[in-house]
Amino acid sequence: MSARTTVKAIQDIMRKDVGVDGDAQRLSQLCWLFFLKIIDDQDQALEITEDGYRSPIPEHLQWRRWAADGEGITGDGLLEFINQELFPYLKEMPLKGSHPNRAQVVREVFADAYNYMKSGQLLRQVINKVNGIDFNNLADRKHFGDVYEQLLNDLQSAGNAGEYYTPRGVTSFMVDRIDPRPGETLLDTSGGTGGFITCSIRHMRERYVKTLADEQAMQASPRLIEKKPIPYMLCITNMLLHGIEDPSFVRRDNTLARPYRDYGPADQVNVIVTNPPFGGQEEDGIQDNFPAQFRTRETADLFLALFIRLLKPGGRAGIVLPDGTLFGEGVKTRLKELLLQECNLHTIVRLPNSVFRPYASIGTNLLFFEKGSPTEEIWYYEQRVPEGQKAYSMTRPIKQEHFADCVAWWGGPSREGRVETEQAWRVPIDQIQDRNYNLDLKNPHSVAEDHGDPEELLADLQAAEQKAADLRDQLKAILAEALLR
Repeated sequence: MSARTTVKAIQDIMRKDVGVDGDAQRLSQLCWLFFLKIIDDQDQALEITEDGYRSPIPEHLQWRRWAADGEGITGDGLLEFINQELFPYLKEMPLKGSHPNRAQVVREVFADAYNYMKSGQLLRQVINKVNGIDFNNLADRKHFGDVYEQLLNDLQSAGNAGEYYTPRGVTSFMVDRIDPRPGETLLDTSGGTGGFITCSIRHMRERYVKTLADEQAMQASPRLIEKKPIPYMLCITNMLLHGIEDPSFVRRDNTLARPYRDYGPADQVNVIVTNPPFGGQEEDGIQDNFPAQFRTRETADLFLALFIRLLKPGGRAGIVLPDGTLFGEGVKTRLKELLLQECNLHTIVRLPNSVFRPYASIGTNLLFFEKGSPTEEIWYYEQRVPEGQKAYSMTRPIKQEHFADCVAWWGGPSREGRVETEQAWRVPIDQIQDRNYNLDLKNPHSVAEDHGDPEELLADLQAAEQKAADLRDQLKAILAEALLR
């Protein structure tokens, strides 16, 4: 049975259970089941390859002991075991043994995990389906990883859960342009379900990982922070499905809660690639962690200030920011001035408003910059919806191949050979300064659509309204005559 067929069968079983409500809960339920099966498969492999290895999970709570037997514990007994024994222990699991990081990951994943299913019989059916997957089999794991990412994509329709996912086409393009390499420290400060990091892993494996040392350097390089429990759990499972042996670099925390001044050279990284939350506000007091000139409750602004500080000299970043950051004033102006003084903001890719639908329809931009030298000029590129398509949507999302023209225009590693086109234009720094650091520059090569002479349009509107009024009067007269008969 294929991975996609297995997942669909599991979802169909869950739909029969009265306790599981909606896609987000189904995925959360799937996630902790997958996680325990993956951890147990890895434990069995480590017991063979490492002398004296012992799983941090006690023997009677290991998947192979209570879940692997298809005719084993079921019904109310299974629910009682999971709810009263398994979950309470894993939520408070002691951090001991030779692999404390592994124990920490298990405990963090289950800190806010919940068993939504109310039928022990249906839960046993789901467990038996999960048992059909061998996560130590590279082909199985790859296929399941692809299916899992599609499930994360589907979260865009699951209410607020959509905020955890950046379209795969956007992450792939950004990572391709940033070009992370094994051994470079790689940071996502608001990692969601881990899309940028897993995309970076694929990128490095395809281009640079040739030896075991390369793989080890790559696996030692990421840092990911996510403060919400559901995406954190989804992210950990995503990392395991992508062959990450120790996902303890994924931390559940609020990046902005740490005082700005406490971030020093030891915290600086080579690469930042992320989509920070925007449009919302942080809790009271968070802004006080930042210098007075950058204090605001707008999350995108606080993250931008932090990115500038966290990049090493020569480090590079690709981030998603809303239009409001580009044209905003006050704190936003001071942040943009700092960015252009300390970093070379060499490229802004302007995205169509529909890229993040359905949970956001505001204009967004991809900013690419390098720390160490001030900005002398900014290249803008206007990304357009493909010909024949009015807008992006869930069923017709943006894809990596839609950026092919931008990649061709981009130039080599140092972006040499760029030219102005109908979609690309260059703006010198003095023009930006004259605009008081307003970066919201529209494409000068676009011809504004001619909507006609305003006076003629007004006259046409008045004539149409008069015609509608006449038709209304005629209809009233016909109805009145009919009632008198």
